Amino acid sequence: MKQLNNITVYCGSNLGNIADYYHAAQNMAKTLARRGHRIVYGGGSVGLMGTLADTALAHGAEVIGVVPHFLAEKEIVHDNLTTLIKTNTMSERKLKMIELANGYIAMAGGLGTYEELFEVLSNAQLELDQSPIGLLNTNGFYDPVMALLAHTAEQGFMPKDNLKLVCVSDDPDDLLDQMYAYTPTKAIKWSMPTWYQQILNAQSS
Repeated sequence: MKQLNNITVYCGSNLGNIADYYHAAQNMAKTLARRGHRIVYGGGSVGLMGTLADTALAHGAEVIGVVPHFLAEKEIVHDNLTTLIKTNTMSERKLKMIELANGYIAMAGGLGTYEELFEVLSNAQLELDQSPIGLLNTNGFYDPVMALLAHTAEQGFMPKDNLKLVCVSDDPDDLLDQMYAYTPTKAIKWSMPTWYQQILNAQSS
Protein backbone atom coordinates (compact mmCIF):
# COMPACT_ATOMS: atom_id res chain seq x y z
CA MET A 1 0.00 0.00 0.00
CA LYS A 2 1.34 3.40 -0.95
CA GLN A 3 1.89 5.99 1.77
CA LEU A 4 -0.47 8.72 0.64
CA ASN A 5 -0.17 10.95 3.68
CA ASN A 6 -1.00 14.18 1.87
CA ILE A 7 -3.71 14.18 -0.79
CA THR A 8 -3.95 17.33 -2.88
CA VAL A 9 -7.56 17.83 -3.91
CA TYR A 10 -8.57 19.99 -6.86
CA CYS A 11 -12.19 21.14 -7.05
CA GLY A 12 -14.47 24.03 -7.91
CA SER A 13 -15.02 27.29 -6.07
CA ASN A 14 -18.66 26.96 -7.18
CA LEU A 15 -21.18 24.37 -6.02
CA GLY A 16 -22.54 23.33 -9.41
CA ASN A 17 -26.11 23.14 -10.64
CA ILE A 18 -27.06 19.92 -8.84
CA ALA A 19 -26.64 18.84 -5.21
CA ASP A 20 -24.76 15.66 -6.18
CA TYR A 21 -21.44 17.51 -6.30
CA TYR A 22 -21.95 19.01 -2.84
CA HIS A 23 -22.75 15.63 -1.30
CA ALA A 24 -19.82 14.03 -3.16
CA ALA A 25 -17.45 16.62 -1.72
CA GLN A 26 -18.74 15.86 1.76
CA ASN A 27 -18.33 12.12 1.23
CA MET A 28 -14.84 12.53 -0.17
CA ALA A 29 -13.82 14.66 2.80
CA LYS A 30 -15.29 12.19 5.31
CA THR A 31 -13.53 9.29 3.61
CA LEU A 32 -10.16 11.06 3.55
CA ALA A 33 -10.57 11.97 7.22
CA ARG A 34 -11.60 8.43 8.19
CA ARG A 35 -8.58 6.98 6.39
CA GLY A 36 -6.21 9.38 8.12
CA HIS A 37 -5.19 11.53 5.16
CA ARG A 38 -4.09 15.14 5.37
CA ILE A 39 -5.81 17.29 2.73
CA VAL A 40 -4.07 19.95 0.68
CA TYR A 41 -6.37 22.22 -1.33
CA GLY A 42 -6.74 25.72 -2.71
CA GLY A 43 -7.63 27.44 0.55
CA GLY A 44 -11.09 28.70 -0.40
CA SER A 45 -14.12 28.99 1.84
CA VAL A 46 -16.74 28.82 -0.91
CA GLY A 47 -18.10 26.24 -3.32
CA LEU A 48 -16.90 22.65 -3.28
CA MET A 49 -13.57 23.86 -1.89
CA GLY A 50 -15.25 25.23 1.24
CA THR A 51 -17.47 22.14 1.53
CA LEU A 52 -14.44 19.85 1.36
CA ALA A 53 -12.51 21.83 4.00
CA ASP A 54 -15.42 22.31 6.40
CA THR A 55 -16.39 18.64 6.30
CA ALA A 56 -12.84 17.36 6.65
CA LEU A 57 -12.12 19.64 9.61
CA ALA A 58 -15.39 18.62 11.28
CA HIS A 59 -14.29 14.97 11.00
CA GLY A 60 -10.86 15.50 12.48
CA ALA A 61 -8.66 15.78 9.39
CA GLU A 62 -5.80 18.21 8.99
CA VAL A 63 -6.40 20.61 6.12
CA ILE A 64 -3.70 22.72 4.48
CA GLY A 65 -4.84 25.59 2.29
CA VAL A 66 -2.61 27.16 -0.35
CA VAL A 67 -3.82 30.49 -1.66
CA PRO A 68 -2.27 33.42 -3.55
CA HIS A 69 -2.33 36.79 -1.80
CA PHE A 70 -4.72 38.40 -4.27
CA LEU A 71 -7.40 35.78 -3.57
CA ALA A 72 -6.85 36.07 0.17
CA GLU A 73 -7.48 39.81 -0.16
CA LYS A 74 -10.86 39.09 -1.76
CA GLU A 75 -11.88 37.54 1.57
CA ILE A 76 -12.82 34.14 0.14
CA VAL A 77 -10.00 32.38 1.98
CA HIS A 78 -10.90 29.86 4.69
CA ASP A 79 -9.99 31.27 8.09
CA ASN A 80 -10.13 28.07 10.17
CA LEU A 81 -7.65 25.73 8.49
CA THR A 82 -4.93 23.68 10.16
CA THR A 83 -2.36 25.54 8.07
CA LEU A 84 -2.70 28.36 5.53
CA ILE A 85 0.13 29.00 3.07
CA LYS A 86 0.05 32.20 1.04
CA THR A 87 1.88 32.51 -2.26
CA ASN A 88 2.67 35.44 -4.51
CA THR A 89 1.19 33.97 -7.70
CA MET A 90 -1.12 31.28 -9.00
CA SER A 91 1.89 29.46 -10.46
CA GLU A 92 3.57 29.36 -7.05
CA ARG A 93 0.33 28.06 -5.55
CA LYS A 94 0.17 25.17 -8.01
CA LEU A 95 3.81 24.28 -7.43
CA LYS A 96 3.37 24.30 -3.65
CA MET A 97 0.31 22.05 -3.88
CA ILE A 98 2.31 19.63 -6.02
CA GLU A 99 5.31 19.83 -3.69
CA LEU A 100 3.16 18.85 -0.70
CA ALA A 101 1.33 15.99 -2.43
CA ASN A 102 1.73 12.23 -2.22
CA GLY A 103 -1.34 11.84 -4.44
CA TYR A 104 -3.97 13.88 -6.26
CA ILE A 105 -7.75 13.82 -6.51
CA ALA A 106 -9.75 15.99 -8.90
CA MET A 107 -13.42 16.48 -8.11
CA ALA A 108 -15.88 18.48 -10.19
CA GLY A 109 -14.65 21.98 -10.99
CA GLY A 110 -14.00 24.59 -13.62
CA LEU A 111 -11.08 25.83 -15.69
CA GLY A 112 -8.73 26.06 -12.71
CA THR A 113 -9.43 22.45 -11.77
CA TYR A 114 -8.81 21.30 -15.35
CA GLU A 115 -5.56 23.27 -15.50
CA GLU A 116 -4.31 21.70 -12.27
CA LEU A 117 -5.38 18.21 -13.35
CA PHE A 118 -3.68 18.38 -16.73
CA GLU A 119 -0.49 19.75 -15.20
CA VAL A 120 -0.12 16.74 -12.91
CA LEU A 121 -1.10 14.39 -15.74
CA SER A 122 1.62 15.93 -17.90
CA ASN A 123 4.13 15.53 -15.06
CA ALA A 124 3.11 11.88 -14.74
CA GLN A 125 3.52 11.31 -18.47
CA LEU A 126 7.04 12.76 -18.33
CA GLU A 127 7.78 10.67 -15.20
CA LEU A 128 8.48 13.84 -13.22
CA ASP A 129 5.93 12.79 -10.60
CA GLN A 130 4.74 9.21 -10.14
CA SER A 131 2.15 9.91 -7.47
CA PRO A 132 -1.32 8.45 -8.18
CA ILE A 133 -3.97 10.69 -9.73
CA GLY A 134 -7.66 10.07 -9.09
CA LEU A 135 -10.84 11.45 -10.62
CA LEU A 136 -13.95 11.46 -8.46
CA ASN A 137 -16.38 10.92 -11.31
CA THR A 138 -19.58 12.19 -9.70
CA ASN A 139 -22.56 12.06 -12.05
CA GLY A 140 -20.18 11.14 -14.89
CA PHE A 141 -18.56 14.56 -14.65
CA TYR A 142 -15.22 13.33 -15.99
CA ASP A 143 -16.61 11.08 -18.74
CA PRO A 144 -15.97 13.78 -21.39
CA VAL A 145 -12.39 14.21 -20.13
CA MET A 146 -11.73 10.47 -20.34
CA ALA A 147 -13.26 10.46 -23.83
CA LEU A 148 -10.95 13.34 -24.78
CA LEU A 149 -7.90 11.45 -23.50
CA ALA A 150 -8.97 8.33 -25.41
CA HIS A 151 -9.44 10.42 -28.56
CA THR A 152 -5.99 11.96 -28.03
CA ALA A 153 -4.44 8.50 -27.86
CA GLU A 154 -6.43 7.25 -30.86
CA GLN A 155 -5.17 10.19 -32.92
CA GLY A 156 -1.56 9.41 -32.01
CA PHE A 157 -0.80 12.35 -29.72
CA MET A 158 -0.14 10.27 -26.62
CA PRO A 159 0.51 6.58 -25.92
CA LYS A 160 -2.62 4.52 -25.20
CA ASP A 161 -0.89 3.21 -22.07
CA ASN A 162 -1.10 6.73 -20.65
CA LEU A 163 -4.82 6.26 -20.19
CA LYS A 164 -3.71 4.21 -17.18
CA LEU A 165 -2.17 7.30 -15.56
CA VAL A 166 -5.48 8.14 -13.93
CA CYS A 167 -7.73 6.25 -11.50
CA VAL A 168 -11.47 6.84 -11.95
CA SER A 169 -14.45 6.11 -9.70
CA ASP A 170 -17.59 7.75 -8.36
CA ASP A 171 -17.00 6.12 -4.97
CA PRO A 172 -14.41 7.68 -2.62
CA ASP A 173 -13.32 4.41 -1.00
CA ASP A 174 -12.95 2.64 -4.35
CA LEU A 175 -11.02 5.59 -5.75
CA LEU A 176 -8.56 5.55 -2.86
CA ASP A 177 -8.17 1.78 -3.12
CA GLN A 178 -7.24 2.20 -6.78
CA MET A 179 -4.76 4.91 -5.86
CA TYR A 180 -3.15 2.71 -3.18
CA ALA A 181 -2.69 -0.04 -5.78
CA TYR A 182 -1.47 2.30 -8.52
CA THR A 183 1.69 1.34 -10.42
CA PRO A 184 3.31 4.06 -12.57
CA THR A 185 2.92 3.50 -16.29
CA LYS A 186 5.98 3.27 -18.50
CA ALA A 187 5.17 4.28 -22.05
CA ILE A 188 7.12 5.51 -25.05
CA LYS A 189 6.33 9.22 -25.27
CA TRP A 190 7.53 9.76 -28.84
CA SER A 191 6.79 7.41 -31.73
CA MET A 192 6.97 7.62 -35.50
CA PRO A 193 3.71 6.93 -37.36
CA THR A 194 3.79 4.52 -40.28
CA TRP A 195 2.70 7.18 -42.76
CA TYR A 196 5.68 9.39 -41.88
CA GLN A 197 8.12 6.50 -42.13
CA GLN A 198 6.77 5.87 -45.62
CA ILE A 199 7.45 9.50 -46.55
CA LEU A 200 11.01 9.22 -45.26
CA ASN A 201 11.53 5.98 -47.15
CA ALA A 202 10.26 7.57 -50.35
CA GLN A 203 12.54 10.58 -49.90
CA SER A 204 15.60 8.38 -49.39
CA SER A 205 14.92 6.10 -52.37
